[in-house]
Amino acid sequence: MNAPHRSRTRQLSIGDVRIGGGAPVVVQSMTNTDTRDAGATLEQIRRLHAAGCEIVRLAVPDEKAAAALKTIAASSPVPLVADIHFDYRLALAALDAGLRGLRINPGNIGGEKPVDNLAAAAKACGSVIRVGVNSGSVERDLLERYGGPTPEALVESALSHVRMLEKRGFYDIKVSLKSSSVADTIAAYRLMAARADYPLHLGVTEAGTPMRGTVKSAVGLGLLLFEGIGDTIRVSLTADPVREAAVAWEILRATGLRSRGPEIVSCPTCGRTEIDLIGMAERVEEYVQSHPHAAKSRLKIAVMGCVVNGPGEAREADIGLAGGRDKGVIFRKGEILRSVNGQEALLAAFLEELDKLLTPND
Repeated sequence: MNAPHRSRTRQLSIGDVRIGGGAPVVVQSMTNTDTRDAGATLEQIRRLHAAGCEIVRLAVPDEKAAAALKTIAASSPVPLVADIHFDYRLALAALDAGLRGLRINPGNIGGEKPVDNLAAAAKACGSVIRVGVNSGSVERDLLERYGGPTPEALVESALSHVRMLEKRGFYDIKVSLKSSSVADTIAAYRLMAARADYPLHLGVTEAGTPMRGTVKSAVGLGLLLFEGIGDTIRVSLTADPVREAAVAWEILRATGLRSRGPEIVSCPTCGRTEIDLIGMAERVEEYVQSHPHAAKSRLKIAVMGCVVNGPGEAREADIGLAGGRDKGVIFRKGEILRSVNGQEALLAAFLEELDKLLTPND
């Protein structure tokens, strides 16, 4: 599949991660630990990094959380973004701690003078400011003018905040416009992409639990990415944020923009299935996720439930298994490699063959 044409936005950098200007779409997430607990927060950041997260955002609700940022930033394997509301001094503390990304709304951090100070400080240390607007943060006058948090209201709110920074000569800006409505999210980003060339951070806010949130994010983010809109993405789930990174990478794989780790395909169960196909597919997926070399692999792996049709239906797979009642086969590129009796023996033999392909030959 050919990757979609990307809209050309200006390029920024947070640490060593490039954003926009043709750079690969970046995967982000946000910790749900108490930022004041530096150890727990770092442990989660490392887990997110292992799952492929490239930028991590942290909530900074008070001075104690801000005080922990220096320790966290010093050991973080990825660039960090401080999420600040209302108190510009927390944003200044985040910059002093070494963070090179801020997520703020310039209109709610205390007035003109605080915006002056913050824009100057961010510019001096080469930091990026993400202007983040969602349907719950739109100003009252815009809600009245547009009749609610419509896509037009979201865009106008974001542009008003952007202008506050531009007026101060600050242009290292990234923009997000999030709604819990997939349709409104899509419409808002389309409008913004037509009106400005700042990099866009995509997300559907308050998307929900893993199943619902994954569906809403895949539809909203996937459609925009297919249209060439979006420079960074975050999948918002009511779950362990590590799952957000996993879903984000699958969305990027499905859109043909990026891939990370093997692709696993498996057939749906039907009345001809005579093995625990669901359980075997889950165990293969768990094995791949925990394999130390899997992230760099581009294998296509198939787990099929029919010995007769499996190798043919998954002919393009680099390696696959197909099981029947008493035996199964392991195949590569449609050609049977070996036959194995028994389901557990089949799975063990398959994982052995898979490990050979995943482990580099030194």
